Amino acid sequence: MHSSQKTPLYEKHLEMRATLVDFTGWSLPLHYGSQIEEHHYVRHDAGMFDVSHMTVVDLHQKDAQSFLRRVLANDVARLVHPGDALYTCMLNARGGVQDDLIVYWRGDSNYRLILNASTRDKDLAHLRAEAVPFQVVIEERQDLAMIAIQGPHARAKTLSVFPHSLQESAKELARFKSGEWQDFFVARTGYTGEDGFEILLPRKEAPFFWDKLKAVGVFPCGLGARDTLRLEAGMNLYGNDMDESVTPLVSNLEWTVAFVPLARDFIGRKALMQQKEQGVSQKMVGVVLKTPGVLRSHQTILMDGKEAGMTTSGTFSPTLKRGIALARVSTEVGATCQVVMRNTQADALVITPPFVRNGKQTF
Repeated sequence: MHSSQKTPLYEKHLEMRATLVDFTGWSLPLHYGSQIEEHHYVRHDAGMFDVSHMTVVDLHQKDAQSFLRRVLANDVARLVHPGDALYTCMLNARGGVQDDLIVYWRGDSNYRLILNASTRDKDLAHLRAEAVPFQVVIEERQDLAMIAIQGPHARAKTLSVFPHSLQESAKELARFKSGEWQDFFVARTGYTGEDGFEILLPRKEAPFFWDKLKAVGVFPCGLGARDTLRLEAGMNLYGNDMDESVTPLVSNLEWTVAFVPLARDFIGRKALMQQKEQGVSQKMVGVVLKTPGVLRSHQTILMDGKEAGMTTSGTFSPTLKRGIALARVSTEVGATCQVVMRNTQADALVITPPFVRNGKQTF
């Protein structure tokens, strides 16, 4: 724990007696007492997460757009208004997922990427290597903190602590859009399946802003609730549900790949086109236990007694009160399957994620 990096909110976590864990080299709260309660705060009210460990990278100079059109599978040319955002994968030459990220267009030749903390070193090395032929500056922003506020009341509560001059502008922000006011970069994005904001602000201002949010009833939440929330929302976790060994086509992420225009030669395109032509043999599905139990990653999926795939992420869903998982399975798997749990076979439903939307079951 001593070697872990600390976010600007570390002292706040200590004050609140958080259970701290090492997460990709950062000391972060797992929970502040009850992971289940924190999960429900986000589904029914408003919760906030310290996500200052995420890697923020700004790109500028004239080739920024053409560079990103080369290194990202989605097409940043789709961003037509300053503040527009896009979810995308960054692929290797084999079409494997190097990372998944959000890219924001800030106007002119300015873009902001939010990368996973676990892939920081390889992502920065990859971006810098690929940038050599382009006139682009890649700048990591270690001067910023990041707080995610999520839940049905997240926007209203967050707006109430903004200065009045910002409230009206921030209120107009549509989903998957961002705006910049004073020192705040405010994006209407998130990783929970709920509405809300992800806010970047100067490190020194983060503890003060955290306290203001807490004072209006936004509940601090840890990594535990973040994981159960994103899994209920059917959102992939890098390193579990996709990595460099699998492509977006078998990770429920084909929607994040822009194959048109045909002339855009992004890294991994050739491999994906080949895979599409040959036809994929696997797909990503949601699995819901019919009987009591908790699903975990790396559990074998059976169809008619034969091995048909593997769970990639699993948990107990606090909203559904059932075991749920994402799984990569044979395309032949239908509406039901069995999961091998401690040498027994448990019956399960197979669904198309998400499991939960707007706090309600989807299947």
